[in-house]
Amino acid sequence: MITQIIAHRGSKGVRPENTIVAFNKAIDEGADGIETDVHLSKDGKLVIIHDETVNRTTDGEGRIFDKTLAEIKKLDAGAYFSEKYANERIPTLQEVVDLLIQRKYHGIFNLELKTDKIKYPGIEQKVYEVLKGEDFPFHLVYSSFNPKSISVLHQLQPEVEAASLFKINTKAARRFSRRRIIQEWHPSIAWVRSHRFFLPHVQLRPWTVNSEDDIKYCFKKNFKGIITDYPTRALKIRKKMQGE
Repeated sequence: MITQIIAHRGSKGVRPENTIVAFNKAIDEGADGIETDVHLSKDGKLVIIHDETVNRTTDGEGRIFDKTLAEIKKLDAGAYFSEKYANERIPTLQEVVDLLIQRKYHGIFNLELKTDKIKYPGIEQKVYEVLKGEDFPFHLVYSSFNPKSISVLHQLQPEVEAASLFKINTKAARRFSRRRIIQEWHPSIAWVRSHRFFLPHVQLRPWTVNSEDDIKYCFKKNFKGIITDYPTRALKIRKKMQGE
């Protein structure tokens, strides 16, 4: 089995994370998939950013949930990484979907709902409205640290692949696996390294697999996929270990 290489927040290691330039870079590199994160703005818009606040990756401050989309769109989401990417903006979910359609991207689109710290009211329904019933070129995968979000998404789109994210606690992941609500586990690489045995019917895509040693370990184990900041590095190693 060829292990899938999923670009974490786009090619996060070489571009400002969760921006259009990061997603374009992941596509250009040939990543098998793109992973990204969605939050809800004050005015109910789906925006693509990892943290609950804009502090780390923009020139602004404050929570996403306390800002309108217009306020969010004024923020510079690239200069923190490099002045070369100054004036990159936080995209909406629709803008990212439009990009993947425009690029005819046939890889995995792994959308993580960031509802484990802030319970965004109705975010699952809003995501569903954007991603329902279209003949998209990409393969959609939902994931979340919040079991409730996974459950709601499964009710809305039972045909869509879903994965449980976790660092340590596997209770919800095991329960959902037994009920066939999820098909994959997305655990931290530290958790994977510390566990010898896994459920036989569960596929793994560990995060964040960046070091050469961790990448090789996952390829040797023939995991379904890895989520990495450096797709090009992983692709080169995979070619040597698993072929194409």
